[in-house]
This record gives sequence, structure tokens and C-alpha cells, in this order.
Amino acid sequence: MGKDYYKILGINKGTAEEDIKKAYRKLALKYHPDKNKSPDAEDKFKEIAEAYDVLSDPKKREIYDQFGEEGLKGGGSAGPNGPNFQYTFHGDPHAVFAEFFGGRNPFDIFFGQRNGEEDMDIDDDPLSSFSGFNMGGMGGMGGMGNMGNMSGFHRTRGAARKQDPPVTHDLKVSLEEVFSGCTKKMKIRRKRLNPDRHTSRQEDTILAIEIKKGWKEGTKITFPKEGDETANNIPADIIFVLKDKPHPVFKRNGSDILYQAKISLREALCGCTLSIPTLDKKTHMMAFKDVIQPGSQRRIASEGLPLPKQPDRRGDLVIEFHVRFPESLSSPTKDKLKELLPL
Repeated sequence: MGKDYYKILGINKGTAEEDIKKAYRKLALKYHPDKNKSPDAEDKFKEIAEAYDVLSDPKKREIYDQFGEEGLKGGGSAGPNGPNFQYTFHGDPHAVFAEFFGGRNPFDIFFGQRNGEEDMDIDDDPLSSFSGFNMGGMGGMGGMGNMGNMSGFHRTRGAARKQDPPVTHDLKVSLEEVFSGCTKKMKIRRKRLNPDRHTSRQEDTILAIEIKKGWKEGTKITFPKEGDETANNIPADIIFVLKDKPHPVFKRNGSDILYQAKISLREALCGCTLSIPTLDKKTHMMAFKDVIQPGSQRRIASEGLPLPKQPDRRGDLVIEFHVRFPESLSSPTKDKLKELLPL
């Protein structure tokens, strides 16, 4: 069984977006490790962040609702995007928290150092508690210092950060890798914020990409928010696009693979027996007795690549004939051919 993100946030399937935000806000404040010192607070905080990261995104939520965690993370056999979508939580619950609260720590803004008294009740919501705060209602009050800074708080809270455009990389794979499936590991270097949420560091990370049997060229694998992180942005998604490596023997056409058989004119006219290779290192001995036209094709069923959505089935191996014509003929040979060949 996969994770039940709705249960983690204490809500029901079909809950409105605003209620998802309220549920995350309450639980994130309750289990934030800076306030909650229980041994499992950090794990709970991360679990809540992942649940919110999925359910607050309509696309991820739609896939999760239909196929669960396994389908969302690329383990299902099919989905609305087929194999073109694969979710991986970026693993930083503090980034989700900072993004939700506009890059600030709500504890520090309102409830830090209150003359030594205990901070806010962890179940309270500091932002909703001050949601009615309006500088227009302060006109008759004196003794208020640095009003510009207070009004600047509203601008900071209201400024929506935008996500950087996706960063796309080609991922070259061989036909053998597509045939068998494999895992490719890609090392990327990115910026990550330090705990102070202002300065940043360079960080290397390894992204594991599971190439499933039969994936087509152009298939996209997305790692959400794995790009550079700054105090003012939402990290870009990293997208890998499958590209076929040139093969010395075969070409692919969807789930079929194409093999070019080069034969002489004599073989094309009189017949021949050919040894046809396959991707899985087998050979087929095939006899051709009929006249073979240049460019004509023959098929060997189920010797191609696995079908992306039905990997237990395969496309065909297509043999395309290339006839080598002689560059010149002697006069006696021409005369003989004139006698033998029909008009």
C-alpha cells in the first residue's frame, strides 16, 4: 500500500484547495522541528510537506487520485500521461514551509521573544490571526514607530514567487537499454539555500532515472523543483528527454525495429537464404525464393521492442531489402541476360 496523503493531512478525498492549505498550515506549525521537540517531529514534518506538495498541485493530485503513490511516482503501468510523468519529492520540507509562508518564519515574525513568555499555541495560525491587520485602521494611534516597515510586511507576504522555467536535458539511451529497461544515474549540480534561508551553497546530487521497457524517444521524466534554489524563487523542474543513440545495425520506428538487408542482384532475382540478427542476440535463418524488389519489406512478428504500455508484448522486426546492382556488365553478359530476362 502506498502513502495516504489525505489521511496524513487529516482531510477527505475531494477536499477543496483552501481546506488543503488550512490543513497543511495547522499541521506544519504543530510539527515544525523548531517548536516540536518530539523524536518523530522531523519525520512527520517531512511527511506532511510531501502530502501537501502532491495534493496542492492539480496535475499531481489527479494522477494520485487515479493511481495512488505508485502510479504518481512512475511505478504504475499507465496513467493520464502514460510513462511521461514521474514524481519525486525533493525531500526538503523546510523549502515547502518557507514557500507556503512567503519565505519567512511565522514564529519569528510575531511570536519570538515575548518578554520570556511561552510562544504561541502550536495549533494556532499566526498568519490567519493577523489576516485582518490593516494599516488604514491605525490612523488615530500614536507612538507607532517605523510604519513603513509594518506596511512592507504585507508586500512581502503578498509577493508570490514564481517558479523558474523547466531545465531540459537530453538523455541518450541505446536500443538495448530500451529493450531490457535500465536505471540511469545522472549527477547534477545545483544551488541550495542554507538553513538561514538567505545564503546558498553548491550541492551535487544524483538523480536515478528508471528507463522502462519500450519507452519511446521523446518520453519525458520530470523531477519537480530540483533546479537552483534562491530566497526569491521556486526551483525549476528538471526534465530529461529520451533520445535514441545511433545503432550500428538497427533503426527504430516506434516499437518496430528496422534491419536493412543488403543483397546482390542475383540474390534478389534467384532467391537467397539470410541470417537475420535480433536485439536479444538471436538469429533467424530465412529463405527467400520469390523475386525481391528493391525497398520491399518482410516482417518477423514480435521481435521488436516491448510496447510501452504492454511490455509483455513486442513490436516487429522489419527487414528492408537493399539490392546492390552491378556497376557495369560485359557485352556477352548483356546478350545473355537479354535472352533470359522477360521484357
